[in-house]
Amino acid sequence: MSAARLTHNGTSQKVSFISKTTSRVLEVSPAASTDAFKHFSKKLEFETDCSDVFASYASSTVDFVLVDVRSQQLFKKSRVPGAINIPVLNLTEDRLKEYPAETVFVVYCAGPHCNGANKAAIRISKLGRPVKEMIGGVTGWTDEGFSLVEGGS
Repeated sequence: MSAARLTHNGTSQKVSFISKTTSRVLEVSPAASTDAFKHFSKKLEFETDCSDVFASYASSTVDFVLVDVRSQQLFKKSRVPGAINIPVLNLTEDRLKEYPAETVFVVYCAGPHCNGANKAAIRISKLGRPVKEMIGGVTGWTDEGFSLVEGGS
């Protein structure tokens, strides 16, 4: 057994630990490269990130509909540029019928603390429509340094 002195938030404490030859990171071996490729590729079938959405708008390559699924009040306060507002409970067949069946919807909500985008993705997928989540939502958007726009309709 070994010991070390760690300092956190100005508090120093002696911590004992068992010396190991393998890190906690590698206690469980990483997946085979082919399995990792399958896993991460599959994950990207379900999600995109704020940077990719921003890049799509910046390059005028917008081949999806960006949907803010928060309340109308929050949408009117601020939103991601280019987004439309369809609150989760309004995601119905009737509401989406103005879009061709192959339209890809990218949904977002407030951020990682909110599951509205997940609920929206379930509703859209149950309607037989393709959907992805913009991970991070509004929080992720601003964390990336992108600006929100005030107001919305």
